[in-house]
Amino acid sequence: MREVAGPPGAPVVVLLHGLAATAGLNWFTVFRPLSKHYRVIALDHRGHGRGLEPRGPFRLTDAADDVVALADVLGIDRFIPIGYSMGGPIAQLCWLRHRERVEGLVLCATSRNFRGHPRDQLMFASLPLATLALRVPGVPAVWANGGRVLGERLAGPPFKRWAQEELRHHDRRAIVGAAGEVGRFSSRDWIGDIDVPTSVVLHTRDQLVPVRRQWKLAQAIPGAAVYVVEGDHFVVARDPKRFVPVLLDATASVVLRARILAKPRLRARVKMPLRKAKLPLRGAGVRSIPA
Repeated sequence: MREVAGPPGAPVVVLLHGLAATAGLNWFTVFRPLSKHYRVIALDHRGHGRGLEPRGPFRLTDAADDVVALADVLGIDRFIPIGYSMGGPIAQLCWLRHRERVEGLVLCATSRNFRGHPRDQLMFASLPLATLALRVPGVPAVWANGGRVLGERLAGPPFKRWAQEELRHHDRRAIVGAAGEVGRFSSRDWIGDIDVPTSVVLHTRDQLVPVRRQWKLAQAIPGAAVYVVEGDHFVVARDPKRFVPVLLDATASVVLRARILAKPRLRARVKMPLRKAKLPLRGAGVRSIPA
């Protein structure tokens, strides 16, 4: 677990990393800028990095419950989950399972489901075979090489050794199980019930989560604000100058709207219900994205 104190009395943000990453690898570029305004908490999910050792199959619901359990230990009542990729479903489940604890949501490079396309269905259907393959001699070495590639993608050559060390602690079976959980996840039946301020950070060149899915996620959440970053799925690490300002704006928007909701007199001045308001879109061209 990583923590940066932030200003006294600052809102709490909890950073939720993506599949096969760690809190450090996913978020190392944002700790300092976020901590100027917020108390920052980040944890490794089960089976990832130095996260809890899985006692059974990886479940996204357990990962969401882990977030709240950590908040309990730290004496944190309410917080804003910031979910990236797989961290998006975990953030959504935090709201679904612990609504009284979630003050708002920031969802980056993520979706309400991940297997609508036949290509995705084929990939997720093959995951049980991947689990069996881990027992085949030589496959762990291939896995390690894949980890080196992922480390370079996330952190870049300057941090190659550190990235490899982060990934060395992964539980391979848990990672494959987590991928399967992501493939089975869908919030379509309840995503429209989210009633806390939400920002969706949309990645225009995402090669893993299609832009149309990110856009549908934003459309499904009442009053969600859309913030656009011109970058791919790994922009958080590879081009922080593009990503970090957008994340700061998206988070500040959630905090501001949460404060308005918490003050009835201030909320009464808003002409339409805040959760229904059509907040301005960030970035030209976002309106042309197919629904």
